[in-house]
Amino acid sequence: MNSRRKFLKQISGAALAVGAAPSLMSWALPRPQVGAIELAGEDGMIVRSARFIDLESPVEYLNTWLTPVPHFFVRNHMHEPTELAADIWKLTVGGEVEKPLTLTLADLSKLESHSLVNTLECAGNGRSLHRPQVPGIQWGKGAVSTARFSGPRLRDVLERAGIKSTGKHVMFRGVDEVPGKVPPFIRSIPIEKALDSDTLIATQMNGSALTRHHGFPARALVPGWIGAASCKWLTEIKILDSEFVGNFMSPGYRFPNQPGKPGEAVKPEDTHVLTALNVKSVISGPLDGASLKAGKITINGAAWAGEANIAKVELSTDGGTTWNLAQLGHDQSRYSWRLWSFSWRAKSGDYSILSRATDSQGRIQPDTPVWNPSGYFYNAVDQVKIHVA
Repeated sequence: MNSRRKFLKQISGAALAVGAAPSLMSWALPRPQVGAIELAGEDGMIVRSARFIDLESPVEYLNTWLTPVPHFFVRNHMHEPTELAADIWKLTVGGEVEKPLTLTLADLSKLESHSLVNTLECAGNGRSLHRPQVPGIQWGKGAVSTARFSGPRLRDVLERAGIKSTGKHVMFRGVDEVPGKVPPFIRSIPIEKALDSDTLIATQMNGSALTRHHGFPARALVPGWIGAASCKWLTEIKILDSEFVGNFMSPGYRFPNQPGKPGEAVKPEDTHVLTALNVKSVISGPLDGASLKAGKITINGAAWAGEANIAKVELSTDGGTTWNLAQLGHDQSRYSWRLWSFSWRAKSGDYSILSRATDSQGRIQPDTPVWNPSGYFYNAVDQVKIHVA
């Protein structure tokens, strides 16, 4: 099947958000625009939205420590910039600083480069699994990937500009092409996270320049936090005296302070900004619905926990009655997922396989997710059902 036919097939199967949506989301519902999109090299990806290009990694792709760039999920809130040449790109640094800066890509290349492996996950990953369903991009389990990001530390750039004592938050603005009267995609992070030695202005991904889908020529990289914090196509950094006020900080990307009943509305004042990822594991193989032969079966997957480390992953092959430790992979980094595996000798029958992770902060994947109106942070114990002949 050629890429064009496969793309059309994926578009026809892309799920659309349903039900009433807040004003922030109404313009973001998927609207296929097949003729305007080229996805060379991304044939295997699941198209969740063709309007702004939102691509999900099939769960079987979550099986390598570093995700190949063509298999790395893509989350766009707006249209990707059409004209963004490296030689004309500029980054401005202003606000509560002593010396405003304008930097080119060449300027950034002169600063010391730092590299780290980071698992990037959309806050809405797993949204389609919430019950009752909620509006928004209906991600399955694959809006998450891991890569090695490189570039100068954000701290080095901010210190070069001179942070005033009034600087408490750092704002990022990209050059997404905003449709109509939609507010621009702007978010901010606390100054403490901005000055962390691992927070970057990333210009490379897995050893090569960023691709257009992933923020070329530079993006913020806020490790361990939700993907929305790592603004793509970065063009402006501004030091603020307080948290940025805008649609993508409130009502977007916020979580209830207290768990509520499914379907229950939440007042904005009873929410907080999403920051670090929670603990989570996913089974990448065997796939849900698979039919396998009796005998030795290897179960694989990945687990991650934002700024925390994975302490253990447990597997159940009997629907949660008994649990056994999985073997963690050797590759590890503070902000990255751990691959895991479990060898199982299966007899014929129907099975429900479960995985749950525990992190270094003592957090454990719950049996059921915390429902919220935006479908964020789905992290219930993962499950696949298989038949063994």
